[in-house]
Amino acid sequence: MNPLQRAEEKAKPIPKKIQSAFKLINASLYSVEERIRAQAREFDPAVEGYVAYACESSGKRLRPALALLAGGATGSIGNAHLDLAVVLEMIHAATLVHDDIMDGADMRRNQPTANAKWGNAISVLLGDAMFAHALTLSTNFSSAEITRRIATATAEVCSGEIIQTQRRFDLKLSVPDYLRIIEMKTAMLFAAATELGAMLNETSPEIISVMKSYGLKLGVAYQIYDDCLDIAGDESRAGKTLGTDLRKGKLTLPVLHLLQHSSDADRARWNNIILTGEGIDDLVEATKQRGSLAAAIQSARNMLAEAASAIDIIPANRFRVALEEICGAVDELLEQFAAQ
Repeated sequence: MNPLQRAEEKAKPIPKKIQSAFKLINASLYSVEERIRAQAREFDPAVEGYVAYACESSGKRLRPALALLAGGATGSIGNAHLDLAVVLEMIHAATLVHDDIMDGADMRRNQPTANAKWGNAISVLLGDAMFAHALTLSTNFSSAEITRRIATATAEVCSGEIIQTQRRFDLKLSVPDYLRIIEMKTAMLFAAATELGAMLNETSPEIISVMKSYGLKLGVAYQIYDDCLDIAGDESRAGKTLGTDLRKGKLTLPVLHLLQHSSDADRARWNNIILTGEGIDDLVEATKQRGSLAAAIQSARNMLAEAASAIDIIPANRFRVALEEICGAVDELLEQFAAQ
């Protein structure tokens, strides 16, 4: 199965703009897929199957695709870009293993999570092993700066998850707090993909900077989409357990907007629902009826527009167009919630 077919199988339906971007780099993504499978075989035979399962469950390979497209947009796609794609995907897969443990999620990409199959003890160690392996791989780059930035991004991701967990059920969480958390836990890997994809081509600092900005803004928008999906999505189509954010005390942008734009009496009611878990369906419905879901969607769309405009200074080429199309594809994903 080639990478595009794999993505279509694991996450239907896929926007046509993502399909177009993937086709542009399909041969390189196929190589990345083969390298990821090869990395699973680097583990002890008793562990290999767990790693292979976690990597297969990790999604559409969006971060590897961004690393490759960033390379193409700023020069050419070389062997080092394939290595970068593998490292970032293994880090991402490790974070998902740990996320599913903390969220108590049973499904991801229409199949059982690692913790649902093997329990939390093995899954914690599996995520740890994958993090360690990815960082070991990152030491093979000729530039120590690349390795350092991968390690820094990984630390930011983990710190973001810690802060998010620390601030569950925190009714004083602000929108800037929320945005900083999702920038750390999600957008940093997007930014690492696009920034380092450009850096590997030894392009100008200005281009490297705008590529990082693109990745950060896209990553924030993508996480807002994922947070909206948890509230307004269809579990059979999403392929994962939904509704876990509110039940676990994660205050996402639609909920924060609702709290900020409610009367004192309503806010007290929503706060009680968040803290007790009783009446969550009413709170979810209120985010739709009172425009809070729509406001979150618009925030994400604004971020996508900023991401696309950030790379305007890059000379026009088909890879830059593909990066712009990915912004359009996330916008299409957000569109499905617009009528709710």
